[in-house]
Formats: sequence, structure tokens, C-alpha cells
Amino acid sequence: MDNFDYDLLVIGGGSGGVRAARLSGERGARVALVEATALGGTCVNAGCIPKKFFAYAAGYADEFADAVGYGWGRAAPAFNWAKLVAAKDVEIARLNGVYERVLKKAGVEIIFGRAAFEAPQRVAIGPRSLRARQVLIATGGAPLLPDIPGCELAFTSDAAFHLPAVPAKVLIIGGGYVATEFASIFSGLGAAVVLAHRGPRLLKGFDHELTARLATALAARGIEVMAGVEPTALERDASGIVTQMQDGRRVAAPAVMLATGRAPVTQRLGLDRAGIDCAPSGAVRVDERFRTSQPWAFAIGDAIDRLQLTPVALAEAGAAVAAIFAENARPLDYARVPRAVFCRPTLASVGLSEEQARAAGTPIRIFRQPFRPLLSRLSGRTEETLVKLVVDASTDHVLGAHMLGPEAPEIIQGLAVALTAGATKADFDATLAIHPTAAEEFVTLRKPV
Repeated sequence: MDNFDYDLLVIGGGSGGVRAARLSGERGARVALVEATALGGTCVNAGCIPKKFFAYAAGYADEFADAVGYGWGRAAPAFNWAKLVAAKDVEIARLNGVYERVLKKAGVEIIFGRAAFEAPQRVAIGPRSLRARQVLIATGGAPLLPDIPGCELAFTSDAAFHLPAVPAKVLIIGGGYVATEFASIFSGLGAAVVLAHRGPRLLKGFDHELTARLATALAARGIEVMAGVEPTALERDASGIVTQMQDGRRVAAPAVMLATGRAPVTQRLGLDRAGIDCAPSGAVRVDERFRTSQPWAFAIGDAIDRLQLTPVALAEAGAAVAAIFAENARPLDYARVPRAVFCRPTLASVGLSEEQARAAGTPIRIFRQPFRPLLSRLSGRTEETLVKLVVDASTDHVLGAHMLGPEAPEIIQGLAVALTAGATKADFDATLAIHPTAAEEFVTLRKPV
């Protein structure tokens, strides 16, 4: 018998960590998983799942308005924030229990507490000191706060799910997923919203045409979008919280939300004591098989800060487990990861944007179609949907598919299968449409623009 307590110690009980622990336990390894708070990580407790519940809640505002054009009387439904939060908490608790049962079924020991390295292959959790043959770091990420005076007056996405009430007005600082999604959520639930971001456009990394149209759509919904501004200080006065901007503007609101990015949670792990290298951002450096600078240590998910998406962490977990058990596995392909933003209207993409393809020097053809959805013809809504394909002009392969409009995430998920399989524009053209749908627009695009 060796002198290791476990074959694998997983630090972090988010989606990636739980999957890695479960897969390893099912292989017969002695596995323990350490979690400081609740199982499920950001996604389950303060991210994807509760955010989608809140997005659903906000979306009913559109549906109530649209129903009038279809013969329904104009009702005045009352929204109950406390009821939504309580229902969300019940479901999150259920999911926490599901994760616990999955781990126990695989024979994984769950240890609640904070882990920190004492030395290579030795980890302390409170008074316990454990030795593991191999360690997987899956500690996730946390909101990154700007270093400005008064930032403690604002709240982050973690706290947004537990506010006592919907603020009458909220200033959201940021231009990424979290900022745009919560701008739509709070606006749909009746708040006046100002969305201020320092970049020239929203959602860096997404196709420029879609993000420009999204900014216009958000403004049309009553959200004030301020581009190219950066906060320098927050202070409280009689009107609430006043945010001083770099350009001299001052924005007053009773509530301010900071959505300025997320950083890896690695600072308190004692990685230096284990000889594990990190980037200046705190991200653990790994190779293509998720092995760190130490041969016995691996890292995945937001802790390595490649793509902060739950399905990516799950895929990385599978690849890391294969490496831990010396199994052959293909390196992960990050080029065709489908992504969605659950703002109103929703936005989703898979593959290369137009500017990414041009920057790579690829000769391309662009197909796109803006249109008003059939639903809006009777509801009176003027908001347009946009579908777009980026096609390699020399091979005819579809390099990217993008959509802004209702059900975009559901539609792009299906197209991700096609792109992963290497579909060409000719394949799209040969596919019969389901009519009348928004999705059919992707297979009826004929003329490049």
C-alpha cells in the first residue's frame, strides 16, 4: 500500500470538478473532492441556471405585450421578485443534492472546506493534511472588481440573485455576457437601466454586425447604452450612488452593478508551495492535456481562463481525466465552441465571426438576412432578427453561423453540429426548410452580400 490518501484529489466542486471526480471514481480510483461552499459551482449557484430563470421571468414582459395583438386583453400582471428568488433557491438546492448523489454513487468522498497546498502533492483542508498521487485544480472564477474608490457600494452578479427587490434604476458597468444579460433582466422586470462599457462595442469576440444591432435593440427597449466610458469613483449621496466617469459624466442611480469580468480563484491555494506556475492573472498554466508545470497536477475550467463556459469546463474535465489515466484523447478544439448570450433579443454564435475570418486572411463569402419575425406581424413589434453565415470562398465550408433574435441559442446549437461535421454552404442549400420558422432562413440564404 502506498502512502497516498487518495489517487486523485479534486479541488473545486463546480461542473468541471464534479465531472472529473465522478469519471475518476467510476474508473475505480480513490477520489476525494473538496468544495468550500455549495456543490455545482458558479453555473448552478450564481451563473447559468439562476440567470436563465431570471431571463425567463423578464421575458414574460414581451409575451404579455405581444399577446394583445393576438386578441388577448391587456392585463396588468403583478411581478413578485421575492417569489421568483424563493423558487430559484428551491431549485438550486435540488441541484446541489443531485451533484452530491452523483458523486457518492461514484464512490467519491466529499470534503467541505477550503483547500491549500502545503507542499507538492500535500493539501490542507482545515486541520486535515492529505496526500494525493494526483491533484486536479477546478476552483472556478469570481467577479473581478475595478480598483476604484467606492467600488464596495456596488454589487456583483453573485449578489444580484439575492437582492431584496428589483431596483427602480440600476447602472450596470461592463459590456460582456453578464452585463448585457442583466441589463435585459432588470429592464424586463421594470427597472430603468443604464449600461456603461469602456469598449467601442458590446460583447467583444462576437460578430461585430450582431453586436452593433444588439446595442440598437437594447436602446429601443429603453436601455441607455453608454460606450467608451469607464468609472473612476463611486460615492453615496442623497440621490443614491453617483458614479464618476472618466469623461467627466456623472451617473446617479440607487443601485450599481459591476460586471467587469471574472478572474480565476487561485490566490489562496498556495500554488507556489506546490511549484505550480500561474499567469499574472492568476490563471494556472497548463499544456494541451491540462497538465500544469508539475507532472502530478492538472487544472481545468475558469481556473485556467481559456473559455469561461460550463460545457467547455465539462469537456476539459473529460480530457484531463483521460490524461490522468494515460488514455488517448484528442486535444480539445476551441474553434467551434457554440456561445449564447441570454439578453433580449438573444444572441448566439458558433465558429468564426466575419472579422476573425478576415483577420486570418481567409477568402470569404458573407450571407446574411435581416427580417421581422412572423410573430411581430400581429404583435406590432418592430425588432428585427438577423441571421448570418461566414463561408470559406475556396472550400465552401461554413466557418461561422450567427444569429440575433428569438430562439437564437436553440437554433445555433443545432447548427453547431453541422459545423463540427464540416458542413458546406452547398449542404445548407440542399437542406429543406421547416416553414414558417426563423431557422429556415439559414437554409434559404442564396446571394452573398
